[in-house]
Parts: sequence; C-alpha cells; structure tokens
Amino acid sequence: MKPLMNAAQIDKALNNISDQILANLLAESADISKLALVGIRRRGEILASRLSDRLSPQLKFKPPVGALDITLYRDDAMRAPLTIPLGTEMNFRLDDRPVILVDDVLFTGRSVRAALDAMVDFGRPQFIRLAVLFDRMGREYPIAADFVGERVNVDRHSVIVVELKPMDALDRVVIKPNAKKERATS
Repeated sequence: MKPLMNAAQIDKALNNISDQILANLLAESADISKLALVGIRRRGEILASRLSDRLSPQLKFKPPVGALDITLYRDDAMRAPLTIPLGTEMNFRLDDRPVILVDDVLFTGRSVRAALDAMVDFGRPQFIRLAVLFDRMGREYPIAADFVGERVNVDRHSVIVVELKPMDALDRVVIKPNAKKERATS
C-alpha cells in the first residue's frame, strides 16, 4: 500500500475545502444561514461533520449535517453482494437550502449520481455543490467536484482507501495497487 495522506494532510485538505466553500457561497450570494452539508455514507458523513465544524466559526452557526445512504439508488445494486442499508439520517428538509454534498473519493461518478437521486426525496435544494477529499479522475458520468482536497491520477484498477476516525483506528489515505497486475508479476 502506498500512502497518499496522513492525518495532518487530511486536516490541511479539509481546511482548504472549507475555504473554497466559503468563497463560493459568498460569490454566489447564497443564503448562508440555510447552508446544510450532506455526507454520503460512510466516510462522506464524517467529512461533512468535520467540514461543518470548520465552517461554523466563520458562519457564526453550525450548519446541519445529514448522512445519506445511497444503497438502494445505486445502478449496480443488483450485481453487488447483498448490502443492508444503514439508512439515511437527515433531520431537516433540503428545500431552498444551499447544500454541499460530501464524499471521500470521486471516481466514476456513480455514487454521486445515486446521491443526487436520493436527495430528491428530501426536498428541492436552492443548489447542490460537490466536495470531495480526492478526485481520482476516470469519470463514467459527466460529474465534476466543485471543491477538491486533492486531485490524483491513479491506475483504474487500484483503490484509494480512506480511513477516518472514529470509524477507523487512524486518519490516513492509501492506495492499494492493482491486484491483477501484482499476481501477474509475482
């Protein structure tokens, strides 16, 4: 496994993303008092919570955070092993709110497409912007992140693994190499 980010680098990336969000909201003259962050389960919800904490001193309030389960909205749900949905936790409506959708890694765009479909069940936002810790290129859908911690070009068959407390033992990001390529050369 090749390390990409340690805890300090993740913190720096999140600070950078929160600065990007603030600058964008001010430029768009958005109603910042209605801002909400929605994280795609699992690690997107942790990142959304951390971003809310970082934004609250400048905004003078803590933006609400929701956790969105996209399991039933994925277009590959029938091909994947049976996954039991964790459920969505969102105790607010999205109507007329500026919403920041948060995920850990943007790759093909399939998760974000599913999240957009799922969000419609919770209202019609003023607008939705996408924040990701990593944009790893390789889109299958025409989806782009508005706020990015880091852009990396990674072999299509490699996996970026994001580990975040409290779900994981530590905060770090690593690349797992292409397993097919490793077997062929060993």
